[in-house]
Amino acid sequence: MKTGEIIAMTEKYVMNTYSRIPIAPVKGVGVRLTDAAGNEYLDFVAGIAVNSTGHCHPKVVEAICRQAADLLHVSNLYHVPAQAELAQVLAENSGFDKVFFCNSGAEANEAAIKLARRYFCVTSRTDANEIITALGSFHGRTIGALTATGQAKYQEGFEPLVPGFTYVPFNDFEALEAVVTGKTCAIMLELIQGEGGVYPVDPEYLAGVSRLCKEFGLLLIIDEVQTGIGRTGTLFAFQQYAGFKPDIVTLAKGLASGVPIGAVLATEEVCKGFGPGRHASTFGGNPLACTAALATLDVILNDGVLDNVKEMGAYFVQKLRELEASTSAIAEIRGCGLMIGVELKEPNGTAVVSACRDKGLLINCVGDKVLRFVPPLIIEKADVDAAVQILGNVLSKMH
Repeated sequence: MKTGEIIAMTEKYVMNTYSRIPIAPVKGVGVRLTDAAGNEYLDFVAGIAVNSTGHCHPKVVEAICRQAADLLHVSNLYHVPAQAELAQVLAENSGFDKVFFCNSGAEANEAAIKLARRYFCVTSRTDANEIITALGSFHGRTIGALTATGQAKYQEGFEPLVPGFTYVPFNDFEALEAVVTGKTCAIMLELIQGEGGVYPVDPEYLAGVSRLCKEFGLLLIIDEVQTGIGRTGTLFAFQQYAGFKPDIVTLAKGLASGVPIGAVLATEEVCKGFGPGRHASTFGGNPLACTAALATLDVILNDGVLDNVKEMGAYFVQKLRELEASTSAIAEIRGCGLMIGVELKEPNGTAVVSACRDKGLLINCVGDKVLRFVPPLIIEKADVDAAVQILGNVLSKMH
């Protein structure tokens, strides 16, 4: 089909939940996408931090094809070999004890919320069920994860929301400490607020949160849906902070290179909150998704990807700072590894995204002013140079 036909069919039959960009990708290889019209793009969106190993990595494709020929799905009423193996790899590389599998980041966060509340229920603190999250956070679109999200614009029209959530400014320890009560059971944070504008956590703030949780016996939930699986240069972003370990971590996006999967990692103690029948997922941890995740982790852990993220992340920031010095358009550059935000001085991010697309570069804008770069973790210097050159040309023309 031609692009116009695809767009018309989408508008007629698909619910209008996205402001869709008028291209229709049909093929991806590495860091490049080709659309139905034959146009090629340098993809620095990567499915919004999903295509961690690039598009159609040979090892991932081979693993998916092999598993698809044997078994696509089997109920979690049975033991799933690939699921057990994946849980072991995640546990051994994170320091956690057990894993719950689902299908998305929202589902992972929903499960984490339930696990935290249920843990306090089974440990005889039934009155402790309130969770503190940060303003500017984003935890998903299911009703519990949406309530945890500290942005009113996503919640409007879906009231009543789930009771028991309190929001405080991000990186403000005094504000957080002031709202802890005997009913608080957990604090839930992102280490880099992605949808909130690519704002990293302050290390001193995080250390204070960790101390506070230990002092009051609270659980600390870290949402690594965007930051996890190598995005920041370590397999998990929490590993960037010496001596820091949360009680629960949630994952999704980059875990299986594009095959839907989510995961919740937790300590043995916290896992007391779940037992048979207390939580479940029909498709969660199915053979196909787990096989794709195992192949993805093999590439990331054994093919030098984490070192590449550190090197390319530093190189990307260096090139962006050179661009910043040559233009009046950039207000700030922030992030870690290959999760980078470029805040513009003017609220024209959407126009910049569109102009870059016309020149063959796919990027993303959060809010009106922050360009978000979450490319595949396999990018090379030539890819960074090409992206920065296109961005520079666009900004120069606009300013």
